[in-house]
Amino acid sequence: MSRTVVVTGLGATTPLGGDVASTWESLLAARSGVRLLHEPFYANLPVRIAATAAVDPSEVLEKHEIRRMDRSQQLALIASREAWADAGAPEVDPERLGVAVATGVGGAISLMEQYDILKERGPSRVSPMTVPMLMPNGPAAVVGLELGAMAGVHTPVSACASGAEAIGYGAEMIRTGRADIVVCGGTEGCIHPLTLASFAAMRALSSRHEDPTAASRPFDANRDGFVMAEGAALVVLESEEHAKARGAKIYAIYGGQGLAADAHHIAQPEPEGRGVMLAMNRALKDADLSTSDIFHINAHATSTPAGDVAEAKAIRTVLGADADHAPVTAVKSVAGHLLGGAGSLAAIASILALKHRIVPPVANLDNLAEGVDIDIVTGTPRALPAGDIAAISNSFGFGGHDVVLAFRNA
Repeated sequence: MSRTVVVTGLGATTPLGGDVASTWESLLAARSGVRLLHEPFYANLPVRIAATAAVDPSEVLEKHEIRRMDRSQQLALIASREAWADAGAPEVDPERLGVAVATGVGGAISLMEQYDILKERGPSRVSPMTVPMLMPNGPAAVVGLELGAMAGVHTPVSACASGAEAIGYGAEMIRTGRADIVVCGGTEGCIHPLTLASFAAMRALSSRHEDPTAASRPFDANRDGFVMAEGAALVVLESEEHAKARGAKIYAIYGGQGLAADAHHIAQPEPEGRGVMLAMNRALKDADLSTSDIFHINAHATSTPAGDVAEAKAIRTVLGADADHAPVTAVKSVAGHLLGGAGSLAAIASILALKHRIVPPVANLDNLAEGVDIDIVTGTPRALPAGDIAAISNSFGFGGHDVVLAFRNA
């Protein structure tokens, strides 16, 4: 069977705000969440900028929840509670409720913290929750346990495409009849000296310490790398018939997904964007859309020298002349790169762009890079036309993972 899937709830906690409303407001205002890291343990690092959560989990969760969960789990739980409440806390048979929450790194901070405790204080002081905190499926597990989800609790891991892949996986659970509702998306909470140092060693990060809010510069000629970020973004997907039966509000219609791989390099994108093009075309086919239906693109656009140009080439090649009526944005210009949560945050931005008929601008784009031949929104938000329109959201990850989601207006 194949059922229509709709979006009925949104939840997020990001560097731009502690919920969806504040995050969306910051996106529209192109207000950056990137800051200089002043804490002493970052002092000797080559890169000392990141986009930390605007609202720390300790301000939202109970102390026992903080103590027993990794930061990635804390952020996911906060976003899931907002998404579930936004969907109206629907009554659903637990056997028809699923969860798909992804992460790119998992509980890295908990692993390192507990190893420090082991070295400094001995094995008796290591937390018995260490393994549940560090395991990549931990965020999905805590969300599934809170909701009592029995249709399946899953964790796709595809680096920075993980959050998008989780949404696609959740939609397939509904399409194939395994679930009526799935809470899905991505989370990441691993800003730490080791992760910053390792990305810096790859020369993947911006080091614009003198002006952190201008560090993330998608498609700009002077971009010098991405800005590491943390946060979670989750959506509630639901079968259309289930949503309508309970009178739920519907944000957008899930169209489909395209999955592919670059088969090129563990970290570098394929320069011609062939895997990206394959994923985009597959998403259009899965959603039964033509290029003329696409009126907005949320680009992956990390602000790395190679990746942005390859993606721009792929967009122009796939859409052709129709790219001229598909304005492009890139949420990472102000939110930074949420790694495993990046794809789901971009999906939420795409959904809201369709709902409100407006595209947030890309910040810090002063000089368009050579080879970028697409319509990028800058300065102020761009209005979208009335009528039936669709949007696609691109997400890519180390290992060559390419995931593209398509949505249609409700």
